[in-house]
Amino acid sequence: MNKRPLILVTNDDGIVAPGIRVLVEIASALGDVVVVAPDSPQSGQGHAITIHDPLRLKKVNLFPPDVEAWECSGTPVDCVKLAKHVVLKGRSIDLCVSGINHGSNASINIIYSGTLSAAMEASLEGIKSIGFSLDDFSFDADFSPSKPWVRKVMEHALQHPFEHGNLLNVNIPKLPAEQIRGLRVCRQADARWVEKFMEGRDPSGQPYYWLTGEFVNEDNADDTDIWALQNGFISVVPSMHDLTNYKAMKELKVLEHGTPVREMPSLA
Repeated sequence: MNKRPLILVTNDDGIVAPGIRVLVEIASALGDVVVVAPDSPQSGQGHAITIHDPLRLKKVNLFPPDVEAWECSGTPVDCVKLAKHVVLKGRSIDLCVSGINHGSNASINIIYSGTLSAAMEASLEGIKSIGFSLDDFSFDADFSPSKPWVRKVMEHALQHPFEHGNLLNVNIPKLPAEQIRGLRVCRQADARWVEKFMEGRDPSGQPYYWLTGEFVNEDNADDTDIWALQNGFISVVPSMHDLTNYKAMKELKVLEHGTPVREMPSLA
């Protein structure tokens, strides 16, 4: 009898978010599931970790009886660290899945996303990992059209080695099932946020600032995650934590020659 794979499920929307329930449902059909997720929403936390406060874990009964679940007081990355080193100490994790996030994490959003940072933390530990996001920010988002596609990607991850990295960023368009055209393996679009702050006054008259902005995509190529979502496809981007700009290394080699000036010139 073959041993069922061990699947770690986490997210950044919090352990009671509807998206994680869908992910647990799918994962439970494919393996043994352990959930370690934040006890409150942690969107936009990126790869933050908790170092100045103690972390707490509490076992909860929010899923079917065969699913071991823990809520964590920390960030999504904290959840993965505690899952590996405390909850599942000594056990090999076959796959980590994070999400399903309420809202897109395509393009530059991978940098800010707690969903993808949790998956990336698992990948840093050598664990195959996938971050799933649905392009719908509403709490009552309909995840049902995404279910067969999420399962397809998870099954592939469990059955095949990831030879060139351990992390996939998967984004699903907000469409009825019959309008989803399929999967596209693509690259991260070169897009950005143009940010501004709204200023207001609290009841005591003190100013406060609220971050807002506009997402700008100037990458019109048809091989990007943004193009895929806009054209009815699920985007699958193989991602990695190496942020080296390899193309810039050659032009910077000039810094290796010569010696620095020992003293700054006097301005007097």
